[in-house]
Amino acid sequence: MSDLRVRIRSAEPADLDSLVSLLAALFSIEEDFVFDAPKQRRGLTLMLENERGCVLVAEAEGEVVGMCSGQLLVSTAEGGLSLLVEDVVVHEPWRRRGVGRLLLEAISGWAKAKKASRLQLLADRNNIPALDFYRHQGWRTTELICLRAFMPQANDYG
Repeated sequence: MSDLRVRIRSAEPADLDSLVSLLAALFSIEEDFVFDAPKQRRGLTLMLENERGCVLVAEAEGEVVGMCSGQLLVSTAEGGLSLLVEDVVVHEPWRRRGVGRLLLEAISGWAKAKKASRLQLLADRNNIPALDFYRHQGWRTTELICLRAFMPQANDYG
């Protein structure tokens, strides 16, 4: 990263506008998600309040240029905690400059401090640049696939 100065820190409520903007960029390339600013803001707020979760931002030149979030889960396979890494996204002009690597290293450090034994994430199978990035960072694919079902009442937080 040469002289690039990027600081990784915990996200704060004041970062919500920047985080929602980053999610808009991320969801624009993911086929399974539709961007909905109020819904994403609500989710981010819940993450910031979640003691078993972590939202990190990459800050450069006084601006939030990237984010990464994760939540601790109990894994029966591991017999302990694992971290589900969620939103990893870096603003386009800051990509290929080490920001994503710094975010993953920081969330890995947080998970290690919480005694998690495994990190896992979901990535869009058609997002080849992201898949290449994760492989380059030492992540490996599994034979598992993701399945999901919606519970309509779960979306009503009113």
